[in-house]
Amino acid sequence: MKQNTHSPQVYLVGAGPGDPDLITVKAVKAIASADIILCDRLVSPEILSRYANKKSEIIYVGKECSKNASTPQSHINTLIIDFASQGKTVVRLKGGDISFFSNVLDELKVLKEHHIPFEIIPGITAASGAAAYAGMPLTARGYATSVRFLTYYKTEILSEEYWKELRTSEDTLVFYMSKGNLNGLVEKFLAVGNTDDKKIAIIEQATTPYQKVYTSSLEEFQEKLGNKTFVSPSLVIVGKVVNLHEEFSWLESDKQEGIYFKSVTNGSLVSNTQNLFEYAV
Repeated sequence: MKQNTHSPQVYLVGAGPGDPDLITVKAVKAIASADIILCDRLVSPEILSRYANKKSEIIYVGKECSKNASTPQSHINTLIIDFASQGKTVVRLKGGDISFFSNVLDELKVLKEHHIPFEIIPGITAASGAAAYAGMPLTARGYATSVRFLTYYKTEILSEEYWKELRTSEDTLVFYMSKGNLNGLVEKFLAVGNTDDKKIAIIEQATTPYQKVYTSSLEEFQEKLGNKTFVSPSLVIVGKVVNLHEEFSWLESDKQEGIYFKSVTNGSLVSNTQNLFEYAV
């Protein structure tokens, strides 16, 4: 296997969807080696408590657009380059998988521009974690032959031509960052038709102790769930596989209430002498 000829100074790491056990061995090694960890909001604080070096600096650079509390990507890029240029080992730690709906391309470009060696370490993406913990195989035989990963955080992101194409699709559709436009999303599906046997699932805080799964037919969504405010993060799955949830759901967490991914002030330094769990359970 071809190896990087230069030791990486920056590791771009996926931390998994929430459950701190859903992290790769390679990610754990990178976190343990880091001098600096630039951490997103959707990372289990238990991962940091377990694996971060006691001498490492953990800096929160999360994004919460709904609260206007996002660290600008340009500032994150600057932090990566500044610390790496000092000869420090930097871990850029993101929830889920590093390559799914993140700004990793911006970070790759700036690393390349400054000739800084890096390594990309994948993680379990939210779609895989949420579907598994909700008992919904995404391409279950007889239900779907493929899956699409989409986002609908703003209405214009999917063209009318694309919606028309979805009319004939039997794919399982997974929508990231789309809870704010759920009513519009459902209206689009009803407008294009072909909703037979398809359901919608909204999975809150997937793979955490507070995971909750809400399902409905598309036709009944407005009546059952249209006025509900869902906890962030919430993943949306549309397709026939949602019908499998009732039979194969195995996670018993519906009675627990709480917010797993709490906010930390942007740019704040979290030393390992602090109780990292104060930001979570």
